[in-house]
Amino acid sequence: MLTTVPLQIIDLHEDGFHPLIEVFVFGKPFKLVLDTGASKTAFDYGTILLENIEIKSSDLLSTGLSTNSMVSHTALISDMHLGELQLEPFEVAVLDLSGINIAYRQLNRPEVLGVLGGDVLVKYKAVIDYGASRLSFYSQS
Repeated sequence: MLTTVPLQIIDLHEDGFHPLIEVFVFGKPFKLVLDTGASKTAFDYGTILLENIEIKSSDLLSTGLSTNSMVSHTALISDMHLGELQLEPFEVAVLDLSGINIAYRQLNRPEVLGVLGGDVLVKYKAVIDYGASRLSFYSQS
């Protein structure tokens, strides 16, 4: 099954561009940065706390996202949709991403829940079409 969702390409002025995708999780819409360099999808710690999702500590240190290392946590996400595609339950990294949202607010850009990483992009055979501003996913169902 093919599912296609729109990409919102935001201009970060002198810093380039970020593609955003709308997802539905926790019964609400959120924005995620499409990050082909992120090995794992990551959600913001503060938002996960507000949604009362169980957070587990992780022994691993996360790299990237404007830091060399930070303590990370994980959470199981069981209700995420990308357009019509419902993802199978999967684990996300849970990190303090408040710095990203502060920077986005300063640029008058929408706040984000986190990043959509390679774990989801590979599993669902994502195809990015920047020219048409869309992201397609292929699933078995």
